[in-house]
Amino acid sequence: MKVIVCQEFGSFENIVIEDWPEPNPGPDQICVAPMAWGLNYVDVIMIGGTYQLRPELPFVPGGEAAGKIIAIGKNIDEFNVGDRVMTSHRPGAFAERVVASSENVIRMPSSMPFEEAAGFRAAFATAYHGLVQGGRIQAGETALIHGATGGMGLAAVQVAKQLGATVIATGSNDDKLTSVKEYGADYTLNHKDGLRSQVKALTNGQGVDVVFDPVGGDLFDESMRCIAMGARLVVVGFTAGRAAQVKTNHLLIKCASVIGIRAGSNARRNPEVARGNMKTLLNWATDGRIRTPISHRFPFHQVKAGLRVIADRDVIGKAILYREN
Repeated sequence: MKVIVCQEFGSFENIVIEDWPEPNPGPDQICVAPMAWGLNYVDVIMIGGTYQLRPELPFVPGGEAAGKIIAIGKNIDEFNVGDRVMTSHRPGAFAERVVASSENVIRMPSSMPFEEAAGFRAAFATAYHGLVQGGRIQAGETALIHGATGGMGLAAVQVAKQLGATVIATGSNDDKLTSVKEYGADYTLNHKDGLRSQVKALTNGQGVDVVFDPVGGDLFDESMRCIAMGARLVVVGFTAGRAAQVKTNHLLIKCASVIGIRAGSNARRNPEVARGNMKTLLNWATDGRIRTPISHRFPFHQVKAGLRVIADRDVIGKAILYREN
């Protein structure tokens, strides 16, 4: 089988495709033939060696895939060969055959295409966990969603709307922001035009109740000037390249809180909560209330091109790899 391999930390341009033996599932594992793979910014920085998780070299990158079950371990009774499933990996997804434990395998809705399923789990699980368990968002509140043109941001826009919030979505590219309203955003803002005055104008001077922030850096600093009393700021990542320094006097004055969230960690620590979150998301997806936006599709062997559009911030929503035969 073909496998994408990172042999040394650094540029994703140095990854290679190798032939490896096909894996066999252990007693508690499931073997899946992926039809599509989700590409994420995490893949870029993990290959670069700057992510908090540094796998032992060499390693197979990739955090999510979708395909059909082709073999099942002897202790597995909740799945069958032929089931259409999504898988998650830490890492290990970028291969023509993958194995995963049963808790990292989820049946896909029958109406969901493999390409959408491959980009669904990481973005929507993080968005839901961040807004619900992290931000404790309530219907009628206002959410400020940063990085709204990315996969996680567009997922958060959709989740916030399903939860009854008013959504202010931000980005730095006006052309890309025009697509965000298609996914439910009530307002879109280019944060390069100054965030505080725009947010205050849209909220009658009150500020926002929840900030969902995968960007960090200067944008987080400016978000602190846009919050309402009792606001919750949810830290999801630092795509800006800088972790912000929180001014505790601002938190004190606004009776606000900052919460860091990691959906993968939540799933390992609170599996029942994570399963409940995913059940809700899959029900929404089945009903057509949320969907995976995909702007770029690449065949498996063009993985470098796929990672390049992510690194260059060209993607709106998700980029995916697809099986070529």
